[in-house]
Amino acid sequence: MEVTVAARWRKSSRSDNGGASCVEVADNLPDVILVRDSKDRTGPMLTFAPDAWVDFVTGTRTGVFQPH
Repeated sequence: MEVTVAARWRKSSRSDNGGASCVEVADNLPDVILVRDSKDRTGPMLTFAPDAWVDFVTGTRTGVFQPH
């Protein structure tokens, strides 16, 4: 079975425009986190290892990626 078939996609609770302008994340799969554009669901996806995804989310929450 293809990985994207089993993916359960969700949108951020902070997405704008009623969820039409955001990214979607599938974090229900073993060993991979998928990220896609909600406006282009058949387009390219980013893939993250679970540890890398945790680091990314932590970094965004703590301001690591804010412009200086």
